[in-house]
Amino acid sequence: MSDLKNYVRLLLTVIAMTITSAESIQAQPGGRGGFGGGRGGFGGTPGKRVEPEDLEFSQGVAVIPDRETFEKLSYQGPEVMRDGYLAGLEFVKFIVEHAQTDKVKVYFMNTENYRAHPPYMQQHGIEMRGAPRGAITWLPRLKAPNGESGLYIVDFEPNDSYSYQEIKYVLDMLTSKMPILKGRVAFHPLYGNVARYEREKELYEKGGLAVHMDEDLYKNIAYLPLNAAESFGMLKLMEHDGRPSPRDVVIYKTLPNQMPRVAGVITEVRQTPLSHVNLRAVQDRIPNAFIENAMESANIKPLIGKFVSYKVEPQGYKIREATKEEVDRHFAALRPTEGQKPARDLAVKDIAALKDIGFKDSVRFGVKAANIATMQTFKFPEGTIPDGYAVPFYFYDEFMKHNGFYDAVDAMIASPEFQTDRDVQEKQLKELRTKIKSAEMPEWMMTALADVHARFPAGSSVRCRSSTNNEDLPGFSGAGLYDSCTHKPDEGHFSKSIRQVYASLWNFRAYEERDFYRIDHKLAAMGVLLHPNQKEEKANGVAVTDDILYETDANYYVNTQVGEDLVTNPDEASSPEEILLAWYKEDGDQVVRQSAQAPEDGQLMSSTHLEQLRKYLGQIHGRFARLYGKKDGEEFAMEIEFKITKDGQLLIKQARPWVY
Repeated sequence: MSDLKNYVRLLLTVIAMTITSAESIQAQPGGRGGFGGGRGGFGGTPGKRVEPEDLEFSQGVAVIPDRETFEKLSYQGPEVMRDGYLAGLEFVKFIVEHAQTDKVKVYFMNTENYRAHPPYMQQHGIEMRGAPRGAITWLPRLKAPNGESGLYIVDFEPNDSYSYQEIKYVLDMLTSKMPILKGRVAFHPLYGNVARYEREKELYEKGGLAVHMDEDLYKNIAYLPLNAAESFGMLKLMEHDGRPSPRDVVIYKTLPNQMPRVAGVITEVRQTPLSHVNLRAVQDRIPNAFIENAMESANIKPLIGKFVSYKVEPQGYKIREATKEEVDRHFAALRPTEGQKPARDLAVKDIAALKDIGFKDSVRFGVKAANIATMQTFKFPEGTIPDGYAVPFYFYDEFMKHNGFYDAVDAMIASPEFQTDRDVQEKQLKELRTKIKSAEMPEWMMTALADVHARFPAGSSVRCRSSTNNEDLPGFSGAGLYDSCTHKPDEGHFSKSIRQVYASLWNFRAYEERDFYRIDHKLAAMGVLLHPNQKEEKANGVAVTDDILYETDANYYVNTQVGEDLVTNPDEASSPEEILLAWYKEDGDQVVRQSAQAPEDGQLMSSTHLEQLRKYLGQIHGRFARLYGKKDGEEFAMEIEFKITKDGQLLIKQARPWVY
C-alpha cells in the first residue's frame, strides 16, 4: 500500500474510531486534553521501570540520530490495530513522560515489535497519567517546511486535544531527541484536535509551526517516484538540446519530449506521468523521479559530474557516489546476453480492412493495428474505435528489398566506426532515413496504396500510424520510438506518408533501443494503420487500468490535456489533469491535479465522458486480460490513448499492455 492511498481513507477511519462508547473514550489517557488530563493505569501489574537510555534496541531508544535508525524502529504494514489510518505507512510511536517538568523523558518505541502504547507503557513501568503519545509518520512525497522532499508528521491519540503551546513543546522535545526532524516536521491534527487547532490557527502561523491537514494530501508534493528502480551512471545536468549517453543519470529542469536511452532521470518540475519518455523509463526499468530543487539539493549537487548509484523507491530516493567498476558491472548485467528475433509473418500480401483482422494478426500488421481491430468487436458506441485499414509487413519488406536497403543496413552496422561512435550512428541513420523517404516503390505497391486512399472520403486527411512488431508488447512498449504522420489532401500519392513512417523505423532512438535489447534490426517490421484524422479535438488523454502512480486500490489512473497539447508528448510547461477514476462510480473519483489550462475550479473531462471512460476501461481490461492469457490476480493493466473530438465524442485511439 502507498502512503497516499491510506491518507485518502484517513478522515473516515479516524471519524469511525471516535464513534465509541463513553467507556472506551475514558480509557484513553490524555483524552480530556492537556498533559494533566486523562486516566492513569491500564490494568494489571506494572512491569519493572526501564529508563529510555537503558532500553534494548528491540524495545526502543531514547534518541533517533539518523534516518537509518528511524527505518529500523519503524513499522509499515496492515497490523495497526485501532490506528487504521496508519496502515501501510512508515511510522514510529513515541511517548513523552512527565511532560513540561524537569523529569521529562522521551521514549521512541521499537514499533516493529510494539504497536500499542498502553501495554508498552505498563510493561516498561512508564507513568501513564498525562503522558502525550502518538506517532511520527514519514511521507516521502511531500515537501517539508525547509523546502526539501520528505515530511515527518506528528499526531497524537485521535481524541486528544492539546493547545498550541503543548504541541510546540512536544515537537521541540521530539526534535531535540531526533535531529532529523529539524525543518522537516509538521503537526497533523486528528479528529479531537481539529477544532482547537482552528481556534488557535493564528498562533501556529505566527510561531512558524507547520501543520499538515488531510486535504493537503496531493498538495506540496516535492518528490514523486515515476518509476521505482536502481541504476548506476554519470550524474549530469542536461539542457533540452543536449544528448545524453546510455550511461548518464540525467537531471533536467523539465522533461524533454524525446530522449535517447539513459541510465536514470531526475526532473525539477513535476512530470507528465504517461508521457512517452516516462513510459520508456518504465519499460527500460530505469529510475525516474521528480525531485523539487534537485540541482541545489545537498544530497545531489556535490555528486554532479561523478559516477553515482541512484535508487528510486516509494519511500524516497537514495543517491551516493559509485565507482566505475560498479557502473561497468551494472551495465554488463543489464543487457540481454542473447539476440532476440521479433515475430513477423509475411504471408499476408494485401492491405486489409480492420474489420477483417483480429488480435492474432499482430504478427502480420503490428500490435497497434491488431489491437484497434480487436476493440472494434467490443460493445462500444459506433465511432468510439477508429475504422480504417492496415498495411501488412509484407509491403515494408518488399519495399526494403526493392531498394537494396537491407544490404545497406548490413554494411552500415558492420562498420567499426558506426559501432563505436554515436555521432556517426546518428549521421548515417539520418542519411538512411532520407534515402527511404525518397526511394521508389514497386508499381504494384503504388497501385494498392492509391486504391486504399481512394476509399477514404475525398478531401479528407488520413492518419498514417506506425504499427511494428517490436512495440506495444507485454514486456516492451516501444512508446515514442516510431513516428506517425497525417497525409493531407494536397500531398498527392499515399506513398509519401507511408515512406515517412517506414523511415521512422531507423530513428536513432529506435535503433539504440533495439540495439540495447539485441533485437535483430532486419527482422523489425513496419506495418501502417490508416484511419481518418481528427482535427480540432477538445481534449486528449492517456489512461491506465490500474493506478500505476499513487498505487491506490480499485482506481484507474487518467491524464487529460486540452486540445492537441498531447499528454504523450507534452509541451515544456504542460501539466495535465490527473484523475483517480474509481472502478465503481459509487466509490467516488478524485481529481489529484487540475490542468494548468483548465478553467478555474473546472475539469477537462465532463461527468458524462468520465462515466463512458470508466465503462470502456473495464471492458478493455477484461477482454485483453483474457486475450493475453492472464489469470485472475496476475499483474496486468492496459494503457489506452483517447481523445474528445470536436463533436464531443470519446474516441479510443490505441491500447497496449502496461509494462510494470
